[in-house]
Amino acid sequence: MELFFSSMDALTKSSDRRLIGRTSLLMFPIYGAASVMKPLAKKLSRKNVLLRGGIYTGLIYAGEYASGKFLKKRDMCPWDYSDAKYNIDGVIRLDYAPVWFTLGLVFEKCLCPKK
Repeated sequence: MELFFSSMDALTKSSDRRLIGRTSLLMFPIYGAASVMKPLAKKLSRKNVLLRGGIYTGLIYAGEYASGKFLKKRDMCPWDYSDAKYNIDGVIRLDYAPVWFTLGLVFEKCLCPKK
């Protein structure tokens, strides 16, 4: 998903039709940490969609912030949102909330499919 997003970003910002995306090997353990959502998703499955999405959004922001600050202290953070209007410490963007809300619900469907 990150490669898709960064490719689309390059296309829209610089008209780069080669659709070259960027990522970092450091992202694999960060994304892998999303697996902790599965037990939570099972417990939340009967709750309101706004509550579930809000919790997932908060968890994604917490993970992104913690990992971003950790990596930034070591000059290893592969992303920098410092130029974005609604950034916090350059490691999270509040305007991404709708994306994280939706992505959390998509992850829920992947991790806990209905039988």
